[in-house]
Amino acid sequence: MIKVVVWNEFRHEKTKDSVKAIYPDGLHAVIKGFLDKEEDMEVTLAALDDPDQGLPDEVLENTDVLIWWGHMAHAEVDDALVSKIQKRVYEGKMGFVPLHSGHHSKPFRKIIGTNGNLSWGRNQKEIMWTLMPAHEIAAGIPDHFLIEEEELYSEPFYIPQPDELVFGAWFEDGHIMRAGACFYRGGGKVFYFQPGHETCKSFYNPYVQRIITNAVRWAAPNKESYEIPSGCVHVKTKTVDEFNA
Repeated sequence: MIKVVVWNEFRHEKTKDSVKAIYPDGLHAVIKGFLDKEEDMEVTLAALDDPDQGLPDEVLENTDVLIWWGHMAHAEVDDALVSKIQKRVYEGKMGFVPLHSGHHSKPFRKIIGTNGNLSWGRNQKEIMWTLMPAHEIAAGIPDHFLIEEEELYSEPFYIPQPDELVFGAWFEDGHIMRAGACFYRGGGKVFYFQPGHETCKSFYNPYVQRIITNAVRWAAPNKESYEIPSGCVHVKTKTVDEFNA
């Protein structure tokens, strides 16, 4: 089983009627709802106002993939928690999938190493283009699909060059966006995906759901063990001190 934690700031849904009308139990509950249909996933929810900001050590250390949505309270996320998240990703123990305004989250910026700034504008129609149709995250996705309403996010997007750019977006006003980007950091995997504004219904879109589901499987750490065949020699490496002795 892939153990997934869907972390949500969970503030807009409590303070804005327009958001609560779309996501009455929180947008993270909608994500959990479609991931729960997958037989190989065990999904739990976490929120900023939960004890230990939803990610005490016993939860974080038992997480294979952490999905992250934040917006209005990035600064409230504890720096010590951010360092723990980065460490688990770098050690290859956990995958990280930030969504939408998660581009400005502390964990995403610390993991990839830049500020994550971008340009944005009014809600409008968006066409998502599949740039790497053979990629695991693009499985079951057509060459393009329409999102009826989404917040404009556009270039310049201040991220490192993605290791794999799976999706690109075109918006009604003519702007473009690197909308689905993969990064390899240490032994771990990160997939940033752009749709998911709190006043839009993007998380109900079946293609968006499929992409997030695929991303969980892609980002999950490799837990396969490998037995060295008899006759093979495992070479013990030396430390610098041993070489200099």
